[in-house]
Amino acid sequence: MVKARTARVPKRPAKEEGHHGWDEYAPFYDWENARTFGRRDVPFWQRLVAARGGRVLELGSGTGRVTVPLAKAVDTRVVGIDRSAAMLARGRTRLRRARLRNVSLVRGDIRHLPFAQNAFDTVIAPYGILQSLLRERDLVETLSAVAGVLPSGGVFGLELVADLPDWREYQKRVSLMGRRGRSGRPITLLESVRQDARRGLTFFDQEFVEGRGRTATRQQFTLTFRTIAVPKMARRLEAAGFEVTALLGDYQGGPWDPRAEVWILLARKS
Repeated sequence: MVKARTARVPKRPAKEEGHHGWDEYAPFYDWENARTFGRRDVPFWQRLVAARGGRVLELGSGTGRVTVPLAKAVDTRVVGIDRSAAMLARGRTRLRRARLRNVSLVRGDIRHLPFAQNAFDTVIAPYGILQSLLRERDLVETLSAVAGVLPSGGVFGLELVADLPDWREYQKRVSLMGRRGRSGRPITLLESVRQDARRGLTFFDQEFVEGRGRTATRQQFTLTFRTIAVPKMARRLEAAGFEVTALLGDYQGGPWDPRAEVWILLARKS
């Protein structure tokens, strides 16, 4: 069993941080994701882990969208780490319903992983989680932390959100409409996108409106992502002691190119 030291979760600073907004997003994450991204990446991570075997760490495990089906599909120990207590609460509910015993969820900062050296055989970072690291030093610290929990030959797989700088700016666009939960209350997502080209940041201003009229509730927050190009990420991985073994452009293992809709890097610790 993989044991975690006391997780280091620094207090929220006044300055902008990539983890801001995720607690507020937690009640809506699964609802929105099921209507957009869904589970189309899950089989890829299942195949990767099944082929590798051994202990698995997922960075940014959140509500368990990947964690739970991954643990169901493999006979190995899976640990998820996330900074958001609200996201993890939903992940733990999902685990209880699935009655899984081979999974642990830990609250912690991926820049300072609270695990022993060589604790895992594979680390995965799905769905652009590393792009919530808004400063270069945050990325460097995280890659160093990942290298520390992997043995020589251990594998690190990560996905980047493609073409963030190409998202057009817009204001208060109705992105999704539907109903949520057992009550079936109507819910609408109003979304705005802002770009800061100088800093390479994309801001998604979210407003979820649930219900109608005077009884409607509104939740507003901003999610921020940093642009990281595949070649730059490959160089950062090499500097952290990894050898990049594959650049993929789809979830079936096809080759990457800058126009691909999916950007996945696989690396082996040297």
